[in-house]
Amino acid sequence: MTTPALLPLSGRRIPPLNLGPPSFPHHRATLRLSEKFILLLILSAFITLCFGAFFFLPDSSKHKRFDLGLEDVLIPHVDAGKGAKNPGVFLIHGPDEHRHREEEERLRNKIRADHEKALEEAKEKLKKSREEIRAEIQTEKNKVVLEMKMKEKKPLPPVPIPNLIGTNGGDPEDNELREKREKIKEMMKHAWDNYRMYGWGHNELRPIARKGHSTNIFGSSQMGATIVDALDTLYIMGLHDEFRDGQKWIENNLDFSVNSEVSVFEVNIRFIGGLLAAYYLSGEEVFKIKAVQLAEKLLPAFNTPTGIPWAMVNLKSGVGRNWGWASAGSSILAEFGTLHMEFVHLSYLTGDPVYYKKVMHIRKLLQKMDRPNGLYPNYLNPRTGRWGQYHTSVGGLGDSFYEYLLKAWLMSDKTDHEARKMYDDAIEAIEKHLIKKSRGGLTFIGEWKNGHLEKKMGHLACFAGGMFVLGADGSRMDKAGHYLELGAEIARTCHESYDRTALKLGPESFKFDGAVEAVAVRQAEKYYILRPEAIEKYCRVSGGFSGVKDVYSSTPTHDDVQQSFFLAETLKYLYLLFSSDDLLPLDHWVFNTEAHPLPVLHLANTTLSRNPAVR
Repeated sequence: MTTPALLPLSGRRIPPLNLGPPSFPHHRATLRLSEKFILLLILSAFITLCFGAFFFLPDSSKHKRFDLGLEDVLIPHVDAGKGAKNPGVFLIHGPDEHRHREEEERLRNKIRADHEKALEEAKEKLKKSREEIRAEIQTEKNKVVLEMKMKEKKPLPPVPIPNLIGTNGGDPEDNELREKREKIKEMMKHAWDNYRMYGWGHNELRPIARKGHSTNIFGSSQMGATIVDALDTLYIMGLHDEFRDGQKWIENNLDFSVNSEVSVFEVNIRFIGGLLAAYYLSGEEVFKIKAVQLAEKLLPAFNTPTGIPWAMVNLKSGVGRNWGWASAGSSILAEFGTLHMEFVHLSYLTGDPVYYKKVMHIRKLLQKMDRPNGLYPNYLNPRTGRWGQYHTSVGGLGDSFYEYLLKAWLMSDKTDHEARKMYDDAIEAIEKHLIKKSRGGLTFIGEWKNGHLEKKMGHLACFAGGMFVLGADGSRMDKAGHYLELGAEIARTCHESYDRTALKLGPESFKFDGAVEAVAVRQAEKYYILRPEAIEKYCRVSGGFSGVKDVYSSTPTHDDVQQSFFLAETLKYLYLLFSSDDLLPLDHWVFNTEAHPLPVLHLANTTLSRNPAVR
């Protein structure tokens, strides 16, 4: 039977904040169309002029900081089987100094020409009537719409699907285990059917109010997050009618051409991860097409001076920004560091190396940066390339970054040695500076803040127990036994945090301060939101499942939110625990941080293999 330790459960979720985009009053609503258009042209020319001036300024060291020297970077190319003889290779040659200067000169000339062209166009527009301007605007609109439609219909290259093993079945021989497995399946039906009835098409469900729900991570649009997140769980459980209902909604309603600002990280792990997993499990082409369409909408988030993506991006305009509360405009380690698995598969399925190059650029930049005590701070400014506040956590804000280093190695059939080295280095620093033992003998992972250790462990850090066990095989200096033991100790501590509450559900975070051990102190840390260890007793309501606000109260108050990851992670992991090991065997599948299974890409000669379009 699959053990909990082999299933690292990283939730990574930051408590929802109502930080929507600012609204501005509509001044001078009577401004005529032609005046608006002329002002827009003048503003455009001015921006172009300023942008050009920026490039004509002398070079500074801070701009050269991001020349990562990606000499001869091999882009792995997926092997659909284990015996490819002549795999294709992407070879990217880093520019030498002469080529670098030529490129700069070419860019300067282009900017100068664009600037002059914009000024000429502005002069011409000033001579035209309002009717002519309106006609030109409509023509441009029609052209853009047509181009978008043509792009959406563009077929993807044929790609051989890797040999997939264990995508159904898994019936345990033991009758008691089989009963428990069926109970989990019934819980999934309860959650899905109520969402289907009361929240269909909405991102999530309010099971008590019995209506749809959404948070700012999904923007202002109804993107059916629960549908996409639940697809692979439905398929694995054999709930194929429900799976087909979800597929039909996605085919007919899932639209990414919306004026909505979304979390790049959450959309990647839930939507792209969910769509890719559904494609690999079912073979239905629509899921691959939708995943690629969405991925293209996320790419503008990487348009920063460093290549570190913004936390949020508008799916229509491509404009990105960071969370207002994140240290001095920084991006977050767990967010920009949790893209590798999905983006590697995107490059494989599309034949386009752009996705792989984006995540490898992030990796190369991180490798070149100084790290205090060998630790990765949680904040990195995408404009300057400098760390923000020196705060390191294996819980929220940091957790899945470390998970994806290990899983990049696992997904590459253990050939991505660079990822494995980064993981081993990070884990050694974490063990040295963050992992401590309480007076009562509980091993916990604290948080490093501005030069001192805070003796507090987040619920999200509990996944590290499974991560240490998963990474034991292949660890340095034959320390497999040590990491197996360490993982078990972390799991025991997290169990204690559950056992010391009235509801036997773990709080969001818990402290180790004197006589207080594995207990939440602040009211704001006592909640439980259906993270991947749930029981039915206190979370099930007639309209679905709900989190609770205070796990220390014997009478629970529900938060009235059925999180989409409850169907993606919690119920899937519970189902797998009571299934035999031949269902999604871990030497053939790797779960992304939202529990979406992606196949191992068996490598040959450090390349991803036989996609003819990529070769």
